[in-house]
Amino acid sequence: MALFNKKKANSRAVVVGLDGVPYTLLNNLKSRGLIPNMATIFDAGYLGQMSVCVPEISSVSWSSFMTGTQSGEHGIFGFMDFQPGTYKMYFPNFTHLKAPTMWDDLAAQGKKTVVINMPATYPAREISGALISGFVAIDINKAVYPLSFIPSLNNMDYRIDVDTMKAREDHEFLFRDLDATLVGRERAVDLLWEEVDWDLFIVVVTGTDRLMHFLWEAFEQETHTYHQAFLDYLKKVDSFVGRIHGKFLDLEGSKESENNFCMLSDHGFTAIKTEVYLNRWLQENGYLKFGKEQPETIMDIGAGSTAFCMDPSRIYLNLKGKYPSGTLDPSDYEKVRQELKEGLEGLTFEGNEKVADRIYFKEELYHGPHADLGPDLVVLAHHGFDLKAKVKSNQVFGRTNLVGMHTQNDAFFSSSTGVGCKSIFEAAGIILKSMT
Repeated sequence: MALFNKKKANSRAVVVGLDGVPYTLLNNLKSRGLIPNMATIFDAGYLGQMSVCVPEISSVSWSSFMTGTQSGEHGIFGFMDFQPGTYKMYFPNFTHLKAPTMWDDLAAQGKKTVVINMPATYPAREISGALISGFVAIDINKAVYPLSFIPSLNNMDYRIDVDTMKAREDHEFLFRDLDATLVGRERAVDLLWEEVDWDLFIVVVTGTDRLMHFLWEAFEQETHTYHQAFLDYLKKVDSFVGRIHGKFLDLEGSKESENNFCMLSDHGFTAIKTEVYLNRWLQENGYLKFGKEQPETIMDIGAGSTAFCMDPSRIYLNLKGKYPSGTLDPSDYEKVRQELKEGLEGLTFEGNEKVADRIYFKEELYHGPHADLGPDLVVLAHHGFDLKAKVKSNQVFGRTNLVGMHTQNDAFFSSSTGVGCKSIFEAAGIILKSMT
């Protein structure tokens, strides 16, 4: 028996998120006839390029989407952060989000939402409707509301995410795990579509992000061992989207455009030319010292440090009175911040390629009650330069087994109503407005 009796006659919205999928990639696939379902959706409505937050990472970007705010308002600045006044790091989660979500706004109007696999929503909390948390969720028993759905999800072999550590090493396993995870996602959609009398339905596919981190080069190189497997997975994602769109068209009023079918990504992707280890650059330029010869994390910061970096590109000044071993006098704040900006603007790879596209001061990115918790500078890199805050490196440039990196200016947004969106901060408002 359904949790709520079907009663809808007012406008509803469906949102499909494709984590990390670039606008330029979609256009490429569309022109080659490889994503027929999405092509039909795009041709009937709007498809455009969208910019996202800086830094361009999923935890911040999806938090910005779900709240329609930036980090100074919602309080999420990265996958890792500091406890105020310390160097002690923690993983921000859904309990640390300081701004109301779009489904909170709908609940105040007596409306219900289904959210499936939205990153940065763990642990699940009570909502008006149903929620299955996404990355980084570690325990299904804390990732679902209401709890009554957990047995059904376990029976359908629902998976929160692929095994990323194994998948980056074993690409045959990656594709098996991607397929199984997508099947579970589709079964969860079918379950909650029928069981909840929803007004807004959101589902996010994160397998796309994993594929591009581990095998972006397989897309670019037709002779790559996994080129066809890469395309085949995206075809399966296209079928997944097409199936949801078919259910959407069966909703009352959909064919008269009374409802809205939206799609978006939280950032784009491109190939990695090199990784850039900003803490090493700070060390080499005299801004950062460690208290031990082989530091494990930034928590091993040493006396005499004036700046340090947190992933992927957030630079903090080690101010006296703000941090336990703060060295920098507040009167020197602006001088050192300008020095850092100019130094990073001059950072080049192989002698002539500039790493930084733009370097932001915190007040250029953040406003609101939590802006002071943000980094003092944030570096936005040119495509190909993957910024990292790694401390276990004896050089500024290097590589790991990741081949794809996020981009800030190549996300996408699509809507069946034809309304465009140029920034992820605007997306929630556009979707909610379509439901009035």
